[in-house]
Amino acid sequence: MSQLDLALRAGFSSRHVSFIETGRTQPSRQALVILAEALDVPLRERNHLLEAGGYAHLYQQRPLAADEMSHVRGVLQFILDRHGPYAAVVLDRYANCLMGNSASARLLAALVDPSLLGGHVNHLRVVFHPRGARRWIVNWDEVARHLLGRAEREMGAVSDDETATALLAELRGLAGLSLQRQTAPLEAADLLLPIHIRKDDLELRLFSTIMTLGTPQDVTLQELRIETFFPADPASEETWLRL
Repeated sequence: MSQLDLALRAGFSSRHVSFIETGRTQPSRQALVILAEALDVPLRERNHLLEAGGYAHLYQQRPLAADEMSHVRGVLQFILDRHGPYAAVVLDRYANCLMGNSASARLLAALVDPSLLGGHVNHLRVVFHPRGARRWIVNWDEVARHLLGRAEREMGAVSDDETATALLAELRGLAGLSLQRQTAPLEAADLLLPIHIRKDDLELRLFSTIMTLGTPQDVTLQELRIETFFPADPASEETWLRL
């Protein structure tokens, strides 16, 4: 985005934006909020931007388990329950499972070694781990490249997030692939990830979708991902319903 485009979107003069960018003008708190909104900066990074400008954080980051989040948890549980009999989970920024329906628990139990389960299971780790779901994924290279590319886009942009950096390094090591960070724009085919699972006499073809919450004003809520799984063909639907 050019300086002029940003100025027009934010309602500032391009000269004012230039002065802020070069440090000739100290931006107000409201100016930083407006610029962050114009650039569609994630809430976590907006707090960092405000801090760099000498201002207090504006957006709260409350854990999903907090009492004041009970209504949100109720809404999320409603979504998970209504997605049955198919699997659905609520993931945090690092793909840790915060909530899930009973179908998701059965799917994990069928594909992942019990030693990897318990607590807030990390859904990226249990896919990439040698004792995880990768053993049964026929199109593993395709799935690994898609998932790691998405993780790089969502977590790799922030250099001071030690948890994200460590998780990405772990996933790269587990993937066993020579992957470059994905920077190309997404295409229509990238929006649906086909997953072909074959284990003994179990064969499933699935695809997943990811939803986010609209206009959240809390860092935790903006970073939540609701991942839902669907059978990709009639045979897989019949198999799933038998399970």
